[in-house]
Parts: sequence; structure tokens; C-alpha cells
Amino acid sequence: MSDKIFITEDFLLHSEAARTLYHDFAKKQPIFDYHCHLSPKDIAEDRQFENLAQIWIDGDHYKYRAMRANGVDEKFITGNASDYEKFTKWAETVPYTLRNPLYHWTHLELKNYFGITTLLDADSAESIYNQGSELLKKPEYSVKNLLRKMNVKVVGTTDDPTDDLQYHKKIKEDNFEIAVLPSFRPDKASEMEKGQAFIDWILKLEKKVGYPVTNFPSLIKALQERHDYFHEMGCRISDHGHANFYGEEYTSTEVNSIFEKALKGEAVSVLEINKYKSAVLFELALMNNAKSWAQQFHVGAIRNNNAKMLQDIGPDQGFDSLGDLNMADNMSKFFGRLSQCNGLAKTIVYNLNPRDSEMFAAMAANFNDGKIAGKMQYGAAWWFLDQKDGMEKQLNVLSNFGLLSRFVGMVTDSRSFLSFPRHEYFRRILCNVLGDEMEKGELPNNTKHIGAMVEAICYKNAETYFDINNTIQI
Repeated sequence: MSDKIFITEDFLLHSEAARTLYHDFAKKQPIFDYHCHLSPKDIAEDRQFENLAQIWIDGDHYKYRAMRANGVDEKFITGNASDYEKFTKWAETVPYTLRNPLYHWTHLELKNYFGITTLLDADSAESIYNQGSELLKKPEYSVKNLLRKMNVKVVGTTDDPTDDLQYHKKIKEDNFEIAVLPSFRPDKASEMEKGQAFIDWILKLEKKVGYPVTNFPSLIKALQERHDYFHEMGCRISDHGHANFYGEEYTSTEVNSIFEKALKGEAVSVLEINKYKSAVLFELALMNNAKSWAQQFHVGAIRNNNAKMLQDIGPDQGFDSLGDLNMADNMSKFFGRLSQCNGLAKTIVYNLNPRDSEMFAAMAANFNDGKIAGKMQYGAAWWFLDQKDGMEKQLNVLSNFGLLSRFVGMVTDSRSFLSFPRHEYFRRILCNVLGDEMEKGELPNNTKHIGAMVEAICYKNAETYFDINNTIQI
């Protein structure tokens, strides 16, 4: 196979019906990326990256893991090697990523952003690095123009409650036509198990609100004020990343005592921590519901497993993994408690361990109330599952346990401005699954009807679900 025909116009589309669904319905839809980790500072300042390594490799833990697996020394991953040296080590690794999603993503990104159709390897590394880096120096390859190039309409960043959102404010004041909206990520408010880091974050929250946070009522008051501020800044989504759901029974007195103990640096038990987490998440969920926000729960990761590397290079460098905790009971109790008090907001749940997929989808569906279409969503294939096999399984699980037609679609969950072809990847897979079943007679051969469903999943459902048009004009 020649380099030029690997990523063709019909890549992953294995039937005529699939090709029609993609080219006539999916391809033209704009991108609503409601969950990512892009830097609002880079967007506000319309950053111009210096070279292909900076925009493509820095901070990408998927690539980090692949290079380590390929025997690449850490110097060329997170170390002090030059950008070009790091890029060449990545290029040398790419041929060994065959059947890993990185192989597909890599060549989709090279083609879509830079028009490069040559396969990346050690031989092509220098040419591709130079070609991509030269293009990145052009004004049309600034961060804002990269978003425009991919037809992005909405970006949902991930932001700590103590963030002043100054860059979101600047983006809005500059009248950038793409909506860049904050998402409320209050995980640090519940991470009591982190000891001094937890105390330090509470002190940071105190400085932000301007009064002492010394008991549980003052904590909730402070979080409510930050929640209100985020709402004023256009936030309509919260995001919660935890190892598990938390549904412990607790009393206000208990939780207050636990919080005060932790602030003093005194030992707290696992049960006490879980009671505290249950209380904090419950109060945050009530805030989300009161403002008609959507809330996301990314659950099941065990983070920073390699203690030596955590010590040497810090957190979030590609040493996270799937957890295997039992979640159904706590998930049921948590959502049940909110449902009983009419406090359950629009909710999207994501699992990381594939064994939990059916359970997550079935449990979420227990709490639909007939008031909002698709209120309880089984979310997109997340993290270790966001590859072809994982996306196909997610589509099947969602179809079996819920309504695929109400699905709000894919997210990048990425820190890279070159990651938006993941939406194209998902759309091609979606169209191939539906097209295959149309040709087999398992779905009606009604291109208009199924095409409309494809358009809804790719963009229109998210636009309705998150109610962004009532927040800003797109």
C-alpha cells in the first residue's frame, strides 16, 4: 500500500450506506467538544506553536506510554532532549503502534491539519517535522485558526473552582466566534485523602472567597459562590473525576467533625473520607440541578500508579490505569438520594473499566424521569476505551440499554489542539456501524431518517442537551 492512500476519503467506511451517511450527513457537522483539557490561556493569547513536537507530543500521555513501551529513554519523553530529538523518537515508535489507536490518530492528524499523507517513521521524520513546523509558523496555524480549521463551534475546558477564568473572559471580550466555556471541576474539594495537598487547596479557596473555610457549612458556602461565578461566566457543565461513586450514609454533624479533623492534620479513616466525599458530591450535585447544568462523572481511574516516576517527574505523566472497584451499590445510592429530593441534574456517566459498561448504562437509565430527553446519558468511550473497538462497544451498549438516537456524541478529552480528528474518527465508526446494519437489513434502508440521527449524534443533540444557545450566541 502506498503512503498516499492509507487515509482515504472512505477510511473505515466499508459499505455504500456507511459512505453515504458519513459524507452526506456526518462530515459537514460542526464540532461540539463539551469536555477537553485545552488551555484557555493558549486560546486567549492565540498561541503560535514553534514546532510539531511542542503542539503534538508535549503533555500527551498516550504517546508517552507508547514510547516507553517501545524502549525509549525518559530523556526523550519528558526529559531534557531537544524538541526535534523527542519528535524523532516518536516517529521511530509510530510503526510499532500498528493496531493501537495512535496509528490511526497520528495519520488522521497529519492529513487533516497539514495535508501530509506520508506514513510517519524514522525515514520520514525529518521531512514531516520540517514541513509541519514551517506550517505552524504561519498565521493560519495559530491556535484560534486551528479551531476554525476543524469547524469547532464549542469548546468546554476543565477548570478548578479557584480559577479566576480571566482567559475565558478575554476570549469573550475579544468576540471570538467559537464558544470557549469553562467547566466546573471541583475534585480537589473532596480529596481529603491527599492530606496536606487537600489543606493547601482549602487555603487557596479561602483566599479566593475572602473568608475562613473552617467547617463544612463554610466550605459549601464557598463552593456555592464559586459555582455562581462560573455560571455568570457561561459555565453550564460540571465534571467530576473519581475512583468510585460515593453513597455512604452520614449526618451533618459527622461530616463537619470529619472536615475539621482533616483541616487540623489529624488522621481520618477510609470510612470517614467516604462519608465526606458522599456529602460534598451530594451538595455539588444539588447546585448543578438548581442551575439546570449538566454534570459529568468520569469514574474508575487509578492514577499515578508508578510511585518512582511520580517522585521523579510528577503526576499525570502516563502512569494511570483502570480500576476494578465495585461501583453499582454506591452509584444507585448516590443517584437515588438525589432523585428522592428532586435534585438530580442532567447527568453523563463514563466508565473506564470495560467490564462496567453494561452496569453503568443500565444504572443511569434507572433514573430517567421523562422530563428531559436523554437526561441520564451513558457517555462516550473514555480514555482507555476511546479506540475503534471501545467506540463500537460503547455504541452497542448504549443502543442495548438506552437510546442511541439521544446520544450527545464524542469528546476529545485532550490537551492537544491537534486532537479534533478524534471526532471524525468517531463519526466514521458510527456511520460504519449503522451502514453495515442497513445493508444487512438489520436497520431500515431509510437514509434520510438514519442520516438525521447521525447529524443529531454528531452535533445537534449536544446543542440541545447543554442548552448553549441560551447562554451565548454561536
